[in-house]
Amino acid sequence: MQKIRLLLVVAALVVFLALGLWLGFMFHRFTSGGTTVYNTAAVVKQVQTLSQLVTVKYVIEKVVVYEDVKWFPGGENRVLMIAHGVVKAGVDFQKLKPEDLELSGKRVKIRLPNPQITDCYLDENRTQVVERSTGLLRSFDKDLEQTARQIAVDDVRRGARTAGILKDADERARAQVEKLFQQMGLEVEFMAR
Repeated sequence: MQKIRLLLVVAALVVFLALGLWLGFMFHRFTSGGTTVYNTAAVVKQVQTLSQLVTVKYVIEKVVVYEDVKWFPGGENRVLMIAHGVVKAGVDFQKLKPEDLELSGKRVKIRLPNPQITDCYLDENRTQVVERSTGLLRSFDKDLEQTARQIAVDDVRRGARTAGILKDADERARAQVEKLFQQMGLEVEFMAR
């Protein structure tokens, strides 16, 4: 009988503590406006070695209008967005081969890899959806905005190429490499690709 009373007291104590914790948690959620941020662990999933020399960054704004028109059942879904894109370009030194570098005395001959776009993305803090509309007889299309964003990234990348980002990246890469070798007391000559 003593053991049963002791077990009941311990069980009541556990229930009382659990209830107190739950009420404290609910009070905290109620007084904090119903929002809670949980601090979870960050896990590194992958580490990569990069050998890119990024030499230029273009910031491009573009208005994107994406419409999905269907006449039956009626209406159009539409997104109007001001996209703020960032495009970076440079050269990848991992593509250098032994024959691309010749050293004789204080003279270096180097053949740089072709410049390439290394990164292209939308700045989410500056990109904004100005208008979004759904046709009268259409259902909400959750992928419409994502499609408009992808179109914006493609257009920004194409715009940077048209504006000459690869030429600028090549010129700046040559200037950086030349400066590096000159600081080591070497003369630089660039070989044709």
